[in-house]
Amino acid sequence: MIYLDYQATTPLAPEAREAMLRWLGGPDSDTFGNPHSAHRMGRMAAAAVEAARGRVAALLPDDGKVIFTSGATEALNMVLQGTPGDVITFAAEHAAVLDCARVVEAQGRRFTVLPVLPDGRADLDALKAAITPATGLVAVMAVNNEIGVIHPLAEAITIAHAAGARVLVDAVQAIGRLALTPFRPDYIAVSAHKIHGPKGIGALWIAADAPRPAPLLWGGGQEASLRSGTLSPALCAGFGAAAQVAAEGIEAQMFHVKHLANIARDAFAGWEVNGSVDHRWPGNLNVRLDGLDVARLISDCRNVMFSAGSACASGSGRPSHVLKAIGLTDGQAKSSIRLGFGRYTAAQDIEVAASAILSAAKEQGL
Repeated sequence: MIYLDYQATTPLAPEAREAMLRWLGGPDSDTFGNPHSAHRMGRMAAAAVEAARGRVAALLPDDGKVIFTSGATEALNMVLQGTPGDVITFAAEHAAVLDCARVVEAQGRRFTVLPVLPDGRADLDALKAAITPATGLVAVMAVNNEIGVIHPLAEAITIAHAAGARVLVDAVQAIGRLALTPFRPDYIAVSAHKIHGPKGIGALWIAADAPRPAPLLWGGGQEASLRSGTLSPALCAGFGAAAQVAAEGIEAQMFHVKHLANIARDAFAGWEVNGSVDHRWPGNLNVRLDGLDVARLISDCRNVMFSAGSACASGSGRPSHVLKAIGLTDGQAKSSIRLGFGRYTAAQDIEVAASAILSAAKEQGL
């Protein structure tokens, strides 16, 4: 079986698994303590959480605080729902951002969705025209989860800050892959399972000078009173280990993924690439072949794990909102596939998978 769906999730790193096992804690161990307890076992668990927090923070700007959450969706919702002022975002953002429109508007705030350019990048001229003194927050992703396009973050942050607005960055597809430390937004949302960590944990980075959003959850006041609930030392430790491995190998990973991307691009040379060719994370290849029946293709290539779009929207039957945002027709959007690869993908995996996909497409007369 060949796995090419790295944008949906990534295989758990051995280092993350090992770190988690220690803190799962059986009845004969001393590692199952509640990290919010004052006794020795609790303090041990709390130390593991703080060590993990530091490792995650190392991938982010150095003048902020990391708050653990259940994932990036919760982190994004916390800021979008809990920060005052109108919201501006872009049409190719993740549903975790776009679907907050109804909640924001129910609070009496405007939620404006701006277009993206035909290459999928944020339309900065539209941002300049739309931003007003009432704008409290601009939400923009670092790397698009469906087409891999890298957005002009520095420029968007500059525009927003000049107008007095705060900036929320969805960095789920960027953390551990691209350097985030040069950027200075106000909030950054990340997820562990996209960097070979466990599912069920993510984080919100908050700049030192940014106002804290109102909590979504109320209870024991954990995580600086922003996110109540007992933390899992095992999940935190797994996230921390995955972050450390990513930080140590970011350059090697980029070199490896670029090599894989060259192989994949050559294999699908006759297909159209969706989104910018120059401004993209190389581990995401979203391509289309007009007339392709993607559902049949996935069925015929059952030993190759790839996607027709976002895993979050799979099975909906609707064309990708991201592909529609860059101007594709319904037919073109539904004739597109996404191949995602990374640290544990071998060159042979790309070659074998491409051969199977191209053969299956040929069986459709394409």
